[in-house]
Amino acid sequence: MRFTILVLGLLVAPPAVVLIRRFDSEKVFRIKLQNENQVNFLKDLASTVQLDFWHPNSVQHIVIGTDVDFCVGSDQTSFVHTMLEQNGMQYEILFHNLQEEIEKQFDGRRHFHKKYSYTRYNDWEQIVAWTERMAKNNPKLVSRIQIGKTYEERPMYLLKVGKESGKKKIIFMDCGIHAREWISPAFCQWFVKQAVTTYGKDKVMTKLLNNLNFYILPVFNIDGYIWTWTEDRMWRKNRANNSNSSCIGTDLNRNFDASWGTEDIFSHDPCEEEYCGPSEESEPETKAVASFIRDHLPAIRGYISFHSYSQMLMFPYGYASKTVPNHDELNEVAKEAVEALSSLYGTKYTYGPIASTIYPCSGSSVDWAYDEGIKHAFVFELRDLGRYGFFLPESKIRSTCKETMLAVKHIANYILTSAT
Repeated sequence: MRFTILVLGLLVAPPAVVLIRRFDSEKVFRIKLQNENQVNFLKDLASTVQLDFWHPNSVQHIVIGTDVDFCVGSDQTSFVHTMLEQNGMQYEILFHNLQEEIEKQFDGRRHFHKKYSYTRYNDWEQIVAWTERMAKNNPKLVSRIQIGKTYEERPMYLLKVGKESGKKKIIFMDCGIHAREWISPAFCQWFVKQAVTTYGKDKVMTKLLNNLNFYILPVFNIDGYIWTWTEDRMWRKNRANNSNSSCIGTDLNRNFDASWGTEDIFSHDPCEEEYCGPSEESEPETKAVASFIRDHLPAIRGYISFHSYSQMLMFPYGYASKTVPNHDELNEVAKEAVEALSSLYGTKYTYGPIASTIYPCSGSSVDWAYDEGIKHAFVFELRDLGRYGFFLPESKIRSTCKETMLAVKHIANYILTSAT
């Protein structure tokens, strides 16, 4: 009887604690590639051993001079360690036991309750209830709009945040397009909270809300986000079935009609993390966002997408090395936004075009938005630089969101006062 009770207790434990896929004894290595031979060695190793690349997120993007973070399964760690030693590679082990790091993300607390908090990671059930609550409690500033449904038929909600006063410029913001990047949805929730609670008190925010509407998608990839809470914390893509393949999911940030599928031939493999889908806008999530933006395009002046990790602020293009016509303007706005962000805690961000700042990619939402005519399009890679990676502790949510608010307010204020 005692054993039966224990099993039942495990069954009702919250999904944040009990995941089907565990990561016991899996390790995360960091290598700084110093020459072409080392690049080729790592590519050869990746063809022999299953490596989960975190940064950059594909073996195709590794180049000389960059730090490469990758995860290795417990059954391959000894072999990888030996190969690195034998080939004279300089490396460090960021995580010795990935499962422990996942559990540490909750600051040692197990979530045996469902209380919503802006300084904790909230599951989708909590977030969707929060969207309804924010609209109900703040009707003069917030409204909720359904723009479509996910592959698994879940409603996709936008929050429109701004004081109603006729025609206004719009800034569209999305979070959580990649499921495992939890700090991203946490920021979108923080932004809405700050907008509501500081309206009428903070001069900049009051001016922004009086003259702009923010359309905020708190979780873009809802199905994938739920999967990270219930099955696999490291899941990235959506949860769509792929024809002629047992591999699940499409990378929604490779599925937009922006030089779709041209940058990386491996993105056409459904088993790859960056699978771009069978065609542009093939995924219902992508189509819902693209359709909404096209319907409101005349008023949209800014697009901001939030990812993690790397501490970067970037702008188009990712699919081409050429600079956009207003490169100098975007570069200056990014520079000033990064300076504003760093002024709070000294957090250092790099900035520049996507392709040269992080790596080339095609089919991204930000490139697509820019090509649709939204000439102030930015993408954040939030904290950190790899010490925690995708598992930024809950204790870091407040400081990350507070500093990011400064950068976003700077961008928004620029768009309000300068963008035509």
